[in-house]
Amino acid sequence: MALLVCLILVIAFFSVAAENFFSVRNISNVLGQASLPLIAGTGCAIVFISGEVDISIGALLATIALPLIVVMNDTQSLALGVSAALMFGLAIGVVNGWLTAYAGINSLIVTLGMMFVMRGGVYLYTGQRAISDDAALDSFIALSDGRLFGVIPYAAVIAIILLSLFAYMMRHRPFGRQVYAVGGNPEVARLAGYDVRRVKFLCMIISSLLATVAGIILAARVGSAQHTAGLNFEFQVVAATVLGGVSLAGGIGNLGGMALGVLILQFLSNGLRGLGLPTEWQLVITGMIIIAAVAFDEAKRRRATGG
Repeated sequence: MALLVCLILVIAFFSVAAENFFSVRNISNVLGQASLPLIAGTGCAIVFISGEVDISIGALLATIALPLIVVMNDTQSLALGVSAALMFGLAIGVVNGWLTAYAGINSLIVTLGMMFVMRGGVYLYTGQRAISDDAALDSFIALSDGRLFGVIPYAAVIAIILLSLFAYMMRHRPFGRQVYAVGGNPEVARLAGYDVRRVKFLCMIISSLLATVAGIILAARVGSAQHTAGLNFEFQVVAATVLGGVSLAGGIGNLGGMALGVLILQFLSNGLRGLGLPTEWQLVITGMIIIAAVAFDEAKRRRATGG
């Protein structure tokens, strides 16, 4: 409830302070901008709830654009390009998941290393030059420019559908309950008969696949595979996830809160731009919000444990 009130206050303030903020066109643009962190944040939140982290998602956005664009250019097929991107994202998720869940390596170290490997690989492959989408398929371009009823971006529709499906899974399906149990106390979850390693493994795969979907939409938006795509994206997603009440310690939070965190930051950023505030100050304010959110999360955890 507090997050919803915060979102309403942000929208109300900038509706008065910034010209054209509360217009259909601007709201539609914000929803389109929010689609990528909403999709990737869904996977990020699930990983956090399981007690792990994934900071490789930003580099993955840049990396999956390579098989996507290259295959589409060679075959003129969106289905084959998307399939190649999803297979690559799946492979990254399997590697991250296996190293974390079965090899026992800290997920922060695993995904940090994977982030550098993928980012460096993209730089080497592209020579720091964009690979353009020569196929220019209408169906691919529609992922960026298309709008439902001429108002809601298709990217936002995809984000809402994926968010709803995984929110239902986390709340009502056995796997969701297992994720919360494993994140809350892995040893108790193991004694209850849950396969802790399998749950963590699958969570890492989900995160990578959802980041891949976000990367496909981003590639459609920029019309190319770019080595700079997704820079600092992981921090935006983590900030929104923590702001949304998902605990870094695991076992606490929900996808609805994450979504509100994303929307708060997106509307805040849009409103600050509308006021003409320099990008540097937008970064400062976002950083302060991250610190405040983490501090609040830690204080809440300590109260809950009596520490």
